[in-house]
Amino acid sequence: MIMPCAKSKSNRFFVTFLLVFTLFLSGQNLLKAQVELVPVSNPVYDFLKRMQLEGYIPDYNSSNIPVSRGEVADYLKIVKSNSINLETIDKNLLGDYYVEFGYDIDKNLDNSSSFLGKNRNSNIFEDKKQKYIFAHADSTVAFFFDGRGSLSYRGSTGDSLGNNSISLGEIGFRMRGTFLNILGFYLNPSGGKKLSGNKKDALFARKYDTKLHASSHFGDEGKTFDSFEGYLRYQSKSREIAVTLGREAINQGFGYTDKLFLSNNTVPYDYIRLDLSYKIFHYNYLYGQLKGDSLGRELQFKNIVTQRLDVKFSDKFRMGFWESLIISDNPFYLTYLNPLSFIFSADINTQGEQTIKNNTLFGFDMEIIPFKNLSVQGSLLIDDMNFSTIYSKDSSTNDNKFGYQVGLLWNKVFNLPGMSLAMEYTKLSPYTLSHRLNKSQYTHWEMPLGPSISPNTDEIAARLIYYPFKRLRLDLKFQHQRSAEGLEFDSTGKLVMNYGGYIYRGDGELLNYNYFLNGNRINRDILTMNLVFEPVRQYFLEFYYQFKYQNLLYLNKKSKDHIFFMTFRMDF
Repeated sequence: MIMPCAKSKSNRFFVTFLLVFTLFLSGQNLLKAQVELVPVSNPVYDFLKRMQLEGYIPDYNSSNIPVSRGEVADYLKIVKSNSINLETIDKNLLGDYYVEFGYDIDKNLDNSSSFLGKNRNSNIFEDKKQKYIFAHADSTVAFFFDGRGSLSYRGSTGDSLGNNSISLGEIGFRMRGTFLNILGFYLNPSGGKKLSGNKKDALFARKYDTKLHASSHFGDEGKTFDSFEGYLRYQSKSREIAVTLGREAINQGFGYTDKLFLSNNTVPYDYIRLDLSYKIFHYNYLYGQLKGDSLGRELQFKNIVTQRLDVKFSDKFRMGFWESLIISDNPFYLTYLNPLSFIFSADINTQGEQTIKNNTLFGFDMEIIPFKNLSVQGSLLIDDMNFSTIYSKDSSTNDNKFGYQVGLLWNKVFNLPGMSLAMEYTKLSPYTLSHRLNKSQYTHWEMPLGPSISPNTDEIAARLIYYPFKRLRLDLKFQHQRSAEGLEFDSTGKLVMNYGGYIYRGDGELLNYNYFLNGNRINRDILTMNLVFEPVRQYFLEFYYQFKYQNLLYLNKKSKDHIFFMTFRMDF
């Protein structure tokens, strides 16, 4: 991704403002549905997944999000029609979501309060309605404008990180809406500043926050950071066709603790996306632009192409086919803009030199719901595969790179309402998701587009989400990882051994035979707790704690680190 200059940013803002201003036309009848997307970070997706396992919304598909506000509203209405069977905590959560998505559900602003415009309400602690700075709806447009801000203190103690202490302030706004029932728009910029802390503290903060990591002017001497998401989205009234142009986070894959294909482990990137739905089929195509990274060297061009086909065979069984291609050193290839093709075949039929520069991946996944409140998923990712060398015992077999994941999700654990437990095993073989030319690795801003673990690693993870009551969410995650990594050079500085444990470094792939966990062995145990409390609607207190234990077996050295965040934020 090439960072836009100040002029292009101001032009984008002016065009968006002009569009929104033009949309303010008066009328009497309200719109039917909202086209804009619900961000992947919204906890409503966890709620919908649990309701799917309860059997109330069997059409819900968690392997391809985000989805539109209109679709989320329809799912919530179905759950509401079955509310007599819900547990008390789920009824309370549903009630809160009915307020948050009130306009999308009821097509009126009765569950909303606005500080500006008609029906003003200056009560900043309003708890029974969704608060906006400004909200408007008529026969032409539904428009919502929010402000948001946060204060965050972050620190660490331990053997490898040392003592760090930093505080950050951030402020931003969000405007969204739907025009003529078919065109959605969304803009969500924010900016922040380091309030306390030194250079070392800032580098620590960058390591554990993707937004800070992707702010090139934050860290060393820089004190500020910024980010934005935004898009225009067309969706037909039947929802069978949708086209999105812009920047927004995407998750793809059935993974319950992490996603094998497209995850939320990096920052959003710019893309054009096509969605087609017909009966049991849902097809998705994406062409996007990534941050060019190659061992610290800037690449002018790095793009991603993906396509996914989901098939719902029954309420109990779904399957997906996924393909992706990372393209480097080329600004645009019309060949890959054709959604009706196999990306792998399209790549083979381009120039031979370009094919070598690119990185092709494909995979399959499926989800089975054998019993009420229980689902099982399996995912397979193939980075490269050469049938002639797949069983070889020499360096030629390194050309076969796989990742796979199996997991289960159990809702109402031990019959406890509001609690879900996910358990998952993930494995990446050496060199998986890296690239031998170090240009087309599966990364964006040097962070993985897929799972968070490195190549030549496996992980057992367990995640528990529990709502003691509707405004308190406890998220616990435990990960046990085994990995191997390392590089070796001769006296002249030439690489003579790469154990395939770095996603950013795939050169030397064919130098030596590399089997799984060959290299400098490291074991990790990571316990993460995230507690979110909402004492008043749209005011949040967040407590984050992570304990990380590393056993560097190859050095006979162990380390322990503690990381903690405390954040207050408001969003209206």
